[in-house]
This record gives sequence, C-alpha cells and structure tokens, in this order.
Amino acid sequence: MSKPVILISNDDGISSDGIRALWRSMRKFAEVHVVAPHTQQSAVGHSVTIAQPIRAYKVLIDKNFYGYAVTGTPADSVKLAIRNLLKGKKIDLLISGINHGSNTAVNVIYSGTVSAATEGTILGIPSIAVSLASFTYGDFSAAAKFSAVIAKAVLKHGLPKGTLLNVNVPPVPKDKIKGVLITRQGKSFWDDYFDSRMDPNKREYFWLSGRMSLKDKSTDFDHPAILDNYVSVTPLHYDLTNYEIIDDLKDWNLRV
Repeated sequence: MSKPVILISNDDGISSDGIRALWRSMRKFAEVHVVAPHTQQSAVGHSVTIAQPIRAYKVLIDKNFYGYAVTGTPADSVKLAIRNLLKGKKIDLLISGINHGSNTAVNVIYSGTVSAATEGTILGIPSIAVSLASFTYGDFSAAAKFSAVIAKAVLKHGLPKGTLLNVNVPPVPKDKIKGVLITRQGKSFWDDYFDSRMDPNKREYFWLSGRMSLKDKSTDFDHPAILDNYVSVTPLHYDLTNYEIIDDLKDWNLRV
C-alpha cells in the first residue's frame, strides 16, 4: 500500500525547530514534501507576492534533500508547491506548522500559519494548521505526536470542502495534557500597542507589543481550552459572509 503524500509548510521559516519536528513525525508514515518561506514570516496573514519575483532554493540536511526554501509568504509557498514544484503529484494532506506561538481567536486572521492551511484548502487539499501555544517553550514533541494523530484522522475521514482544522497545543509535557477539545474560534484578541524607542542616531522607531485580552472564559473556545491544558481543534472556513444580515441589507432598498 502506497504512503500518503503530505505537504508541509509554515510561517516561521524552513529552518525553524517546529517544522523540523513536524517533518520527523510525518515521515514515519508518509511521503513528505517541505516547501516553506526561507525567512520568518509570522503575522503576514494571507498576503501573496505580486510585485517582485519569487525564487525557490533546495535545502539539504546532512547532504540529503530536505525541501524548498521560498522567497515569499506562506501562501506563496503553498501556491508554488502545488502549481509548480510538486506539479503532477497528488497531495493528500497539507500541514502548516508547527508554529511557535498560539493561533487562536481573532488572531487567526493575522496568522501566516493558518493562511498556509487556508491556501491549501482553497486549492482543494485537506489542510491543518498546528501551533504550540508559547513563544518560549521549546519542546515540540507533544505537538508533533498529536500532529500525526490528527493527520491520520483527516486522511481517514476527510474534511468538508472549504474547511480546515486549526490545532493549538498547550506548552506542557504530554503527560500534563488533559485531552482534546473540539472548540469554537473565540473573540479574545491581542491588545497591542507600539513601544516608542530611539535608535543610536536618536531617531524614533516603534516596536509592536501587547498581551492577550481574554474575552472568552469557557473551554468551548480555543484560547481558554489551551490555557486549561487541552489541545484545541477548531474547524475554520474562509467564507467570511455574515449570512444573518443578508435579508436585512436587502430591506435597505439600495439604488445606484
């Protein structure tokens, strides 16, 4: 029986520890292809490159081919992989990650990790985004193991058209994880501000900072779930239409 074919991408860059952990986990049961940005691309959202050329470079590990580093965004990387670099190969699953830092609540709209998975979904490939919910905790082993679990489940059951899974893993050892919760995207958000600083030439510059403003309390939502040491699995789709107000807008009797 042939192995499933899995495409891996991310937004932390092809040299990140998270994508390496994901690659090691997936290649135990799948044919794995890595196509990811050559540098850090966090919080670029679903941007694509249209005003400059994109290049792809082969990356080796121990003199063996590892994958392609793309001079573009996460969405660029997925597009280029499917349209050109892996053209003619049937991709059974796309996994984006493992991101260093959570991608929950309103923040998913900024996420390059989620956007890579969204691009895969747009192109008709079942897709998953996986994040380790900490910028400092460096043990990706539990997240990598669960990535294999969720990957095999999606390969078995499939996903509805236009739907991806957004997975967030708490930053604790595997024996501290309480379980898995199917959650909703919450309304918490990154309450940010710009820190004003001076460079050595006495010119002002700004550095974005902030903290999570927790608006959701129940573990039915993604961010509270990971705070309570559950793996959060949230089904997302890219249809942004608010269907509830369509009829109300029709009653406005708008005219040109």
